[in-house]
Amino acid sequence: MNKSLKIFGGVGVFIALIGLLYAATGSSGKNEEFKPVDEFRLEEWIPIHIGGLNLSITKAVVYLFIAAALTCITVLYVAKRMEQKPNRVQTAVETLYQVMKVNIADANMDRSMSTKWFPFIGTIFLFIWFSNMIGYIPLPTNTEHAFNLFGLEIPSFALYAATANISIPLVLTLIVWLSYHVAGLRAKGPVKYVKGWLPGGISGAMAVPIFFIEVISQFVRVVSLSVRLFANILAGHLLILFMGGGLAVILGLAALSVITVPIAVVFFLFEIGLVATLQAFIFATLASIYLGEAVSDHH
Repeated sequence: MNKSLKIFGGVGVFIALIGLLYAATGSSGKNEEFKPVDEFRLEEWIPIHIGGLNLSITKAVVYLFIAAALTCITVLYVAKRMEQKPNRVQTAVETLYQVMKVNIADANMDRSMSTKWFPFIGTIFLFIWFSNMIGYIPLPTNTEHAFNLFGLEIPSFALYAATANISIPLVLTLIVWLSYHVAGLRAKGPVKYVKGWLPGGISGAMAVPIFFIEVISQFVRVVSLSVRLFANILAGHLLILFMGGGLAVILGLAALSVITVPIAVVFFLFEIGLVATLQAFIFATLASIYLGEAVSDHH
C-alpha cells in the first residue's frame, strides 16, 4: 500500500468515526445558554468596597498573588542556593539568568544602566512568565459551576490567566512607561530629554510635525505594549476553550469534539511551550529598549 492510499484510508476511517459518533450522540441543538465570555467574568469572592474604590478579591487577584509569590520564592531560592558546582536546577536558573541579563538587559542598555535596572527587568519577566504559565494549569476557579466533594461545594477546574484581563497588562505597561520617562528626565533634564525625542539630523520646519508624531508615539506605546500581551494570552485561552469543547457545546454536536479536541491539544502545547515565554520576553525586552533609549544621547 502506497503512501497516498494510507492517507486516504486514514481520512476515511476518521470521517467514519465522526459519522458513528454523530449517529450515537446526535445533535442536541444550538446551545443559547452557554456563553464562553463568562469564563473571563470576574465575580467578587471577597467584596471590599472603600467609598467608590473596589478592592474586592476576585480570581484575577488570586492569580496575581500566586504569580507574585512564585516570583519571590524563585528569586529567594536562587539567591540562597547558588553553589560553586552547579546542579541541574542551578544550571537551568543560570540559563534563565543569562537570558534576562545578557539577552534582554545588557543587549538594550549600557552596563551601568543594565546593572541598575536589571532587578526591575528580571522581576517583570518572571512575574509575567509565571502569570502566563499558571494560566494553563487547571485550577478550581470556576465558581459558576461547582461539584460536591465530601459535602463541600468545590468550584470546577478551569483555565484563566490574569494577563488575559486588560487591566493587568495596562498597569504593568504604565509602570514601565513612567519608569523610563522618570529615568530620562533624571539623566538629561526636562528640556534635553524632550529634545531627544527628535531623531538625529532633523531640523527646520520638518522638526515640528515629526516632534508631534514622536509625542503621539510615546502614548501609543502604552496601547501597543499592553494590548500585545493581553490579546495574545486572551486569544490563546479562547482558542483552547472553543476547541476543547466550547464549540461542540454551542453547536450541540458532541461528535465535533473528535476534530476539535486534538486541535485544542495542539493549541495548548503551542501556548505553553512558546507563547507564554515569548510574550514575557517581548514585554521585558521592549521595557529594556525604552529604558535604554530614554537615557541614550541619541534617539
